[in-house]
Amino acid sequence: MQTIQPTPEASTEALFSAAFKAHQDGAHALAATLYQQTLAQAPSHTDALHYYGVLEHQRGAHQAAATLLDQALRLNPLGAECFSNRGLVACALNDPDTALHCYHAALALRPDYADAHNNLGILLQNRQQTDAALDHYRQALSFEPSHTSAWHNLGQALTRLKRYDEAQHCYKALLALAPKAAESHFGYGNMLKAKGDTEAAIASFQRAIELQPGFTQALVNLGTVLGHQGAYHEAEQHYRQAIALDPSPAHLVCLGAVRGMLGAHDDEEALYHQALAIEPEQPDARQNLAWLYLKRGDYRQGWREYAKRWRPCDYSDISAEGIPKWEGEPLAGRRLLIAGEQGFGDHFQFLRYARLLEQRGAQVDACVREPLLEIARSVPGLTRVWSDIPQDGNHYDFWVRLMDIPSYVGTELSTIPAEVPYLFTDPVKIAAWKPRVEAAAQHKRCKVGLVWRGSDKGVPSRMMTLSAFEPLLANTQVAWFSLQKGPAQAQIDTLPASLRPIDFSADLHNFSDTAALIMNLDLVLAIDTGVAHLAGALGKPVWVLLPVGADWRWLEHRSDSPWYPTARLFRQTTHADWQTVTTEVGTALQTMLDEQAT
Repeated sequence: MQTIQPTPEASTEALFSAAFKAHQDGAHALAATLYQQTLAQAPSHTDALHYYGVLEHQRGAHQAAATLLDQALRLNPLGAECFSNRGLVACALNDPDTALHCYHAALALRPDYADAHNNLGILLQNRQQTDAALDHYRQALSFEPSHTSAWHNLGQALTRLKRYDEAQHCYKALLALAPKAAESHFGYGNMLKAKGDTEAAIASFQRAIELQPGFTQALVNLGTVLGHQGAYHEAEQHYRQAIALDPSPAHLVCLGAVRGMLGAHDDEEALYHQALAIEPEQPDARQNLAWLYLKRGDYRQGWREYAKRWRPCDYSDISAEGIPKWEGEPLAGRRLLIAGEQGFGDHFQFLRYARLLEQRGAQVDACVREPLLEIARSVPGLTRVWSDIPQDGNHYDFWVRLMDIPSYVGTELSTIPAEVPYLFTDPVKIAAWKPRVEAAAQHKRCKVGLVWRGSDKGVPSRMMTLSAFEPLLANTQVAWFSLQKGPAQAQIDTLPASLRPIDFSADLHNFSDTAALIMNLDLVLAIDTGVAHLAGALGKPVWVLLPVGADWRWLEHRSDSPWYPTARLFRQTTHADWQTVTTEVGTALQTMLDEQAT
């Protein structure tokens, strides 16, 4: 490439033309020198000021860019493109008000300026003005239908609004315009992932990586989608590739999490500490490390970290306006409101603390999720139970999040309040179930409830297929009862008729109904779901099947639970190997039956 060499004899316009050409070619150092020489000869050269400012912005010198662009605009206040670029620089300097002014000024000068509409859309979207942002993206496309950035931004905004069909149209248009642009496939993959079309998302991320092998975020997102499918080894490979390119704290945490799901907790811990050495307040590393402390039984450190709720995305924003938050103050004669949080299993596990708080002198109320209202009213220590934070909470002295309580009462492994039962259900309901259960069991020696799958939005390693239980269902001494709710119930019809569990799930309208049925059974066999916790809280024998990367509440390596004296834990030793676990359960079940016969 031939360029003009800067000489004293070179004309101003020749210098500028050479600078602009070098800038376009990516020769930024040469372009800077030529822009400087242009301005040395002609300090009021508005184009040189403008594009030198753009160059400085591209090189990360945003304040210098702002100074240059402001000079250009003072000399030529009719430069729409300069105003739009000044808006970009203002955004980089975290000055959204100036950016807004600049974009509006650009559009006042050129209402059909697609770039300015697109840039203004980005700013408005970041300010949560989504409808206005959508309007400007669409205006950009009306003036320039091939504007790939506007298609991408419109698709991304619609994805966040869960308007997936409209977003898909945007990405299809984008891919038609830029089929070999890795970013196009990456954006489409993110939309497909949000939509729940996992296989198509994987294909899109893979295509993005084929087109741009060093596309770090595509590697990470591909790993995340694979991890959500339970393909932890494959996810690990992609995370390691991403870390080789960019060992950022977020990427180290991703690898740590997947190593934890594979049971490699020493590796997991080391990766979190490595991330925190770079970014001491990295929220994912802090939260995951808290879970790891709890899993290892280090409750003193674990509860302290856990109470900080490092990852707001995992927890609903709970507050009780006008009521002081309880953090361990004396409770004698005080009225305390417990705010339930997270999943059903979390409620079942931690509502036990109501009795302990009452013993400390408090009058305790609780607000819980609607399906738990009836059974939560049975918890010893609770005076009243609500389905929401009471609007008039002035008569409470304190409130506390349910899962902060262990931290504030100093729970250690040896001090877990493990007296069961602490959940009860209506005796009339229990009695009503009895003849139905006995008739369905047909005098078989043991009645066992079965849950094989958690929420479809849950962790894949807490999900099994009913077919995995076929060897157990073939035991003719056992009457099996499905306690499964949700789409997984349909799996019952895929089994041979002789192996299908008895299914009363249509009559299980809430957890009180499920509890009444459980009270008529001899045993509950479940993966890690709310029903496992419900059975344990009812004081019923419960066998829990756990993956290699089991949840923190089941601790490590144990076959019993300090939280539930009637629980027995059956653990995977190899990721995804449920057959070994069900074989072990089958042996234990037959041993129990043989002991009952003697």
